[in-house]
Amino acid sequence: MTGSTAASFTADDYRARMERAARTAAQAGLAGLLVAPGPDLVWLTGYTPPAVTERLTLLVLAAGQDPVLVVPALEAPDALKAAGAPALTLRDWTDGKDPYAATAALLGPAGRFGISDNAWALHLLALGRALPGGSFVSLTEALPMLRAVKDAAELELMAAAGAAADAAFEEIRDVPFAGRRESEVAADLDRLLRRHGHEQVDFTIVASGPNGANPHHEAGDRVIARGDMVVLDFGGLRNGYGSDTSRTVHVGPPTDEERRVHDVVRAAQEAGFRAVRPGAACQDVDRAARAVIADAGYGEYFIHRTGHGIGVTTHEPPYMIEGEEQPLVPGMCFSVEPGIYLPGRFGVRIEDIVTVTEDGGRRLNGTTRELVIVE
Repeated sequence: MTGSTAASFTADDYRARMERAARTAAQAGLAGLLVAPGPDLVWLTGYTPPAVTERLTLLVLAAGQDPVLVVPALEAPDALKAAGAPALTLRDWTDGKDPYAATAALLGPAGRFGISDNAWALHLLALGRALPGGSFVSLTEALPMLRAVKDAAELELMAAAGAAADAAFEEIRDVPFAGRRESEVAADLDRLLRRHGHEQVDFTIVASGPNGANPHHEAGDRVIARGDMVVLDFGGLRNGYGSDTSRTVHVGPPTDEERRVHDVVRAAQEAGFRAVRPGAACQDVDRAARAVIADAGYGEYFIHRTGHGIGVTTHEPPYMIEGEEQPLVPGMCFSVEPGIYLPGRFGVRIEDIVTVTEDGGRRLNGTTRELVIVE
């Protein structure tokens, strides 16, 4: 996250988020939340520590208490510059002192506490010793929907990130594919995403020919050839909010089978999108997309979930997968990205980010989902 991200929101915005998080934690039966450096801390306070170190930084939230950020003294000046700083109390500590005892003093002697998924084991174990009557659960397990519902300002940032990714796709269509390595096209995508405002690029998958049958193929030295199907999946963060889109292009004219498989995936993506509405379960989106692919005879070749949430990270809850009964709520943002992967031959994936509206869904990606021919 960059400083410009924090500037998009006010101290009141962060105060409301921290109050909601503490309230939601209490409703879930938690005695408090312990938020380590990472996306949750940025979302709640606007603060990113200047570097990853072994020193403890932890936001302590509990219902009915003022939020407190435990921070190393040498980093306190940076923490005070965060947009959310006026909404919390800083408790700094110096080397040689025990930050875990100081943190434990802010909490009750016993209880169940939610802690960031990415908290260091070093810190979690020390906190366990300082709170022998306490227990800990990951934030994703305890509060999976903490960041899932975006407000109007967040949705604007999500839409802008999607538009920037779309602009990158429109430009990548015009670069040469045949005779170039996957890694070269991936570098083009990285450059285009940054040109259109991304401060962070998380992935630029370029999977050509048989590599397209691997959903998470990393672009390598394979030289793209005429006749290849090429899966493009790329995204990152723009002003702190995520983009993620996939399109499948073909180098030169496709075969009838390649076009047929692409048409099936396009129909599945449309069915998944049309299943988006308030109150529907996440699994309903997966079922709708998967049914189209199964009915076409390719069910065994759709080998991943239909979608994942996105926000201040490019992968987060909720997940569009069988068994996930979490109801969709206006403001949620997630991918709808079915695919077919034929081992040793080729793959096809089509992905849009979708947000739930009051009466359905809205795509945040607008580029064509037809099969695009490149050269």
